[in-house]
Amino acid sequence: MYRSLEEICEAAEGSSFYEAVLADDCKERGIKEVESKAQMRAMYEAMKQADAGYEAKRVSASGLAGTDGEKLAQARAQKKLICGDLIGLVMEKAVKMGESNACMKRIVAAPTAGSCGVLPAVLLSLEEMEHYPTEQLVEALYVAAGIGGVIADRAFIAGAAGGCQAEIGSASAMAAGAVTWLRGGDAVQIIHAAALALKSLLGLACDPVAGLVEVPCIKRNVIGAVNALTASDLAMAGILSRIPPDEVIDAMRNIGRSMPSCLKETGEGGLAVTPTGMQIKEKMPNFM
Repeated sequence: MYRSLEEICEAAEGSSFYEAVLADDCKERGIKEVESKAQMRAMYEAMKQADAGYEAKRVSASGLAGTDGEKLAQARAQKKLICGDLIGLVMEKAVKMGESNACMKRIVAAPTAGSCGVLPAVLLSLEEMEHYPTEQLVEALYVAAGIGGVIADRAFIAGAAGGCQAEIGSASAMAAGAVTWLRGGDAVQIIHAAALALKSLLGLACDPVAGLVEVPCIKRNVIGAVNALTASDLAMAGILSRIPPDEVIDAMRNIGRSMPSCLKETGEGGLAVTPTGMQIKEKMPNFM
């Protein structure tokens, strides 16, 4: 298993970033390429099915989540979004996936359930708008997996361990690298896109209202997805992170360790303890 993004770059010399991650997966799990690719393709298909299975009128058991994805779909259809069609579609899919998670529907944790909307929103939107073939999108998932694996090894991907920076931040970094691969970026651009995305979300608290992965979690998937696209644009324009990518991951780890427990998924700080947040919690004792 790779312990740094720099290691993947070195392994990618003479091949590609995705191939380096694929080869490592096969070696790590003792499987053949065809089996690994079939499993990754199934993962992508599961993302597509989760997106297609969104129920516009379904609301979570708490009543805090649901229907917002459809509102975005309607606003996009009516050309009301200032961000434009691609960003609008990314926003829509990110919210829909997060709401489906809150409604206990099948989703792909990428890397976690709380951040499940970021990577699918970006890849599915690009497939729909830019018509990337499935094989390239599967390759992009390997790129995302390689980045996520390094983050998990060097730091963490759970909000309980490192705050929401570890979930949405990691997902955004993974998506940024995946998009950069799709756009023809090289290994250096891929890891710097990931670093730029992660840097932008350092210090993000995990403060779920009433302890549920709904508020503000779902909307943060939107921020992570859009952030991934802007980070990719920066990298593709030749803009690199002044702090090396692996050091950015290490900084995220150190920030997470420095965070008080009230900001790490306990529901005891941040938005969770605002007057409105406390009122919501008091109305839903069965969810705690």
